[in-house]
Amino acid sequence: MFTDTIHALILGIVQGLTEFLPVSSSAHLNLFPWIFNWEKISDSFDVALHLGTLLAIVLFFYKDWIKLIKGGYDQVVKKKNTTDGRMFWYIVFATIPAGILSLVLDKISGEIVGDNLNVEMLIIAITLIVMGIILYIVDKKAKSEVTYEKINLKQSMLIGISQAIAAAFPGVSRSGITMTVARWLNIDRESAAKYSFMLATPITLAAVIFDLNKFAFGLPFLVGVLASFIVGILIIKFLLNYLKKGSFKVFAIYRIVIGMIVIGLFFTRI
Repeated sequence: MFTDTIHALILGIVQGLTEFLPVSSSAHLNLFPWIFNWEKISDSFDVALHLGTLLAIVLFFYKDWIKLIKGGYDQVVKKKNTTDGRMFWYIVFATIPAGILSLVLDKISGEIVGDNLNVEMLIIAITLIVMGIILYIVDKKAKSEVTYEKINLKQSMLIGISQAIAAAFPGVSRSGITMTVARWLNIDRESAAKYSFMLATPITLAAVIFDLNKFAFGLPFLVGVLASFIVGILIIKFLLNYLKKGSFKVFAIYRIVIGMIVIGLFFTRI
């Protein structure tokens, strides 16, 4: 139990650190057990850790969500056209096809990769590097012309549906792909991050509810959720402040370096 709790604490911190940064939390949650020869993380515990970061998003943006839900209600019932109402329905429209496509691609990806852990790690390494290069190029060339409030339906749909790619290719990163697409659409960096967080909320909530009956409640579960929750809040605040002046370059370089390290470890284990 002690070892399980320590592992849960470490993985909870890893989840909180990587879920909101464009570096792929799923990659890191798979890499840590692989590198240190721990038992592979179960799907139910993976979702449990996402519960912690989901709570972090909800708490950090609770005022925004209250406005969005109220705006969405007013737009349908009271016929009041507001920015919050428009953004609420954009998120809804973008989430539905993204959720369906994610389920399909995730199943296909699982059948292709199978149970070969080393192959999965190699795929993760490649996607970390490729997405790191794409993120760097897109972020460097993109303009910052569109703010959060000015995102339109087409942009929202493209960003939302791009989340499904993260389900198909481990290591892509949901945050990474959505922020990259947002920057490609000339959305400013801070707005790209915030909209990525808002889009993540309903899909993560659905995943948590879907696997709720699989949760193994106990001390490791509570430690993992609490750690991912606390660290997640700190990372959201950090990233939004950092992106007011900083770029995604440091995260792109990090992805490439980690990917190369994993490839090196892969060839020592085959």
